Amino acid sequence: MSVRQQSAPPFVANAHAHYNHWLIQYRAPPRHLGTMFSSTPCHHAARIAHSRPLLAVWPMLLAALVALTACGVDLSNPPRLATATARAAAPTSTAPAPLVLPAPTATGEAIAMPEAIAPVTGVELTIWVNEQSPEHQAMLDELAAEFANRTGTNVAVQLVAPARLPDLVNTAVLSGTLPDLILHPVEHTAGWVANDALDPAAANEVVDRLGRDTFDPAVLELLDVDGQTAAIPSDGYHQLLLYRADWFADRGLRPPDTYAAMAAAAEAIFDPEAIISGLVIPTESNLVTTHQAFEQIALANGCRLIDEAGEVTILDDACAVALEHYYTTINRFSPTGVQTDTSARNALLAGRTGMIVTSPAILPDLAGLNLAAPPSCAECDETEDGVNYLARNVGILTEIRGSGAGAVPAAFGNITALGITTTADREAAQEFAAFWFEEGYERWLAINPERKVPMRLGTAEAPRRFIDAWGTQPLADSDLSLTDIYGAEAVARLRDGIATAPRWGIREGHGALLTRLYEEFTISIVLQEMLSGYFPPTDTLQEAYRRTIQLIPNYAFPIVVPEELEP
Repeated sequence: MSVRQQSAPPFVANAHAHYNHWLIQYRAPPRHLGTMFSSTPCHHAARIAHSRPLLAVWPMLLAALVALTACGVDLSNPPRLATATARAAAPTSTAPAPLVLPAPTATGEAIAMPEAIAPVTGVELTIWVNEQSPEHQAMLDELAAEFANRTGTNVAVQLVAPARLPDLVNTAVLSGTLPDLILHPVEHTAGWVANDALDPAAANEVVDRLGRDTFDPAVLELLDVDGQTAAIPSDGYHQLLLYRADWFADRGLRPPDTYAAMAAAAEAIFDPEAIISGLVIPTESNLVTTHQAFEQIALANGCRLIDEAGEVTILDDACAVALEHYYTTINRFSPTGVQTDTSARNALLAGRTGMIVTSPAILPDLAGLNLAAPPSCAECDETEDGVNYLARNVGILTEIRGSGAGAVPAAFGNITALGITTTADREAAQEFAAFWFEEGYERWLAINPERKVPMRLGTAEAPRRFIDAWGTQPLADSDLSLTDIYGAEAVARLRDGIATAPRWGIREGHGALLTRLYEEFTISIVLQEMLSGYFPPTDTLQEAYRRTIQLIPNYAFPIVVPEELEP
């Protein structure tokens, strides 16, 4: 019996995510999934360790680590394939030596006890921004200086790693050290309103001041909390399914825009002798992209997490079909071991996979514009008009369609919004927010424009000023734009429909639940446990259901699964 993947507990695995190299290994022909742990004290210690390391359970986690060590679990070297027994029983493989691909950026950040950002003295306003690049810091410092010169109000800009932002905000709520403004992903907006971090009325007034009709109407709907636009929509991007269009053409494959086409292509391209996988998709338990990749696949089959009444619906047949497609495709045609956004990018750049799920941040890399991550596939020595072969031969999809009766083409949009906190200097924060969207917005959009489609479409005088300019900005340090590299049709596909794309729970009025799921990595952990062998696919949705309803106070519907499943 073999186990497909295995990960260390999230807080340990995250530390291991700082690999200097990414190792792609390929399996022998797929075998049936086995059970990794029995119901023993060791197993229960591992389950405790898979909980999120909140302050309240830190002693339990330390006890779990001691128990795991006593059970012989080497946390410094987490296993990634089958158990030793399964390995010994497996037939001898003649696969080539594993390929090592450089990972020029870290795959993750070690999760530590959350620490509040120290308040900055001598300033009137502080803003936290979920970006990390020097270019963002320089642009925002410039904007803050201009605002100070105009208004006399000093602004401290603090960049925050996206992975740390939720913990920092929750810690700041408890300690009374919130900043005045927070740029954040939309899945956190409703939850941060619920825990009294964000002031929706303050943001709603700024939207009114800027002009509601200057924003995409769908994004205002998405950010609505109790009749108010709870944060000011800034920008967003589509989650992408990228594929090697040249390989697909050579094999006579159709674009992988359905479950069937995706599975057929993954099988046709998968070649362990040549060290080529069919698909690479993030599967790490401490990545939100693991959740997001599955959510899009589930939405494509009409699978909803929760309905308007508040009943969790993830046990529906549509979700079971989606999970079976997800599991089977990954288990049979993906690299063994836990995958990340970085490993997916590296695999495509190196010509080692036919498809990846990723963000538009990779698009300049495919064109050869990122010297830190150049294309290295067999054909990647070729360039045309300064554009690498890979960019000319990649297919870009934003929608996938499932196979069930409720299947619909589904995209997945990631959106960022600017929130004003409940402890802010309200008037000054509103002034800076309006200044951002009036004086600094185009400069903001010009940094990494490939992943910043404007949610404010234009101004009252020029209603499409921002949206029509998108796709024409230079990428990286080049003179080339997305339109120059990928063409107008691809740019339209990347630009349109981000805010109208479905999302679990938000439009149904349960955005605060989504915030908890993202903060706890609930779905990501369950998916990784399935891929690691903790649960077979038939039980995984029940476990996701159980953990989801635990996050809903006073859940008002019959509970239809056992309190806890035993792997």
